[in-house]
Amino acid sequence: MTRAYLEVSDMKRLEAAESCLRDRLLIRILCRVGCRISEALNLGVEDLDFSHSTVTIAHLKVRTRLLCSHCRTRLGKSHSFCPGCGAKVERAVVEEREHRRVRTLPADTETLEMLREYVERGGPVVRGGRQSIFGITRHRAWQIVRGCAQRTGVVSLVNPETGKTRAVSPHRLRDAFAVMAVKKNDSTDGIRMLQEQLGHASIVTTMRYRKVAGQELEAWYRKLWEERNGD
Repeated sequence: MTRAYLEVSDMKRLEAAESCLRDRLLIRILCRVGCRISEALNLGVEDLDFSHSTVTIAHLKVRTRLLCSHCRTRLGKSHSFCPGCGAKVERAVVEEREHRRVRTLPADTETLEMLREYVERGGPVVRGGRQSIFGITRHRAWQIVRGCAQRTGVVSLVNPETGKTRAVSPHRLRDAFAVMAVKKNDSTDGIRMLQEQLGHASIVTTMRYRKVAGQELEAWYRKLWEERNGD
């Protein structure tokens, strides 16, 4: 059967397929916390709060803007003339700004115990003056997830928007967490909580998961014809 998203049972199988504690922990955090792979790889020992059962996630995003070299008005990629001063755009100024957002999220007891065991075993790696939980590259993280997917037979999913097949990746674990959360609670409060957990700037982004997880359209359609048949 073709599926668009991983189920909870798939996530458990992926984790069980990994014998290395570090790699199993990476899969668990992506599945249980729902963070981005960049956020997981940036996680340090100082971000863990065992007394309050939380992890602090830092998200760093670099935004690029094009500016007019004459008056510094913001430009679009298609602008031939500056909308501010009217000058012909021959060379735009590229400006990069870093946006850093931090959020403190709850984590389940079992995941925190795995983290505690990993830290006590000396698993974290010192990188840039801090103790990095994983100390691996983004490429290596993708290899870990895909390797587990291949060993469990969960090798591909279908993009619900394009219909194209895509491989299981770290972001598919984040997707699975979000869809599972919406299935459990798709109320307005539930969606807002999920927005905070995922770190979405706009709730519109979070609402996409309600669309894919919900069964409202199917139920509505079936009800139409059931009532029609009863007349």
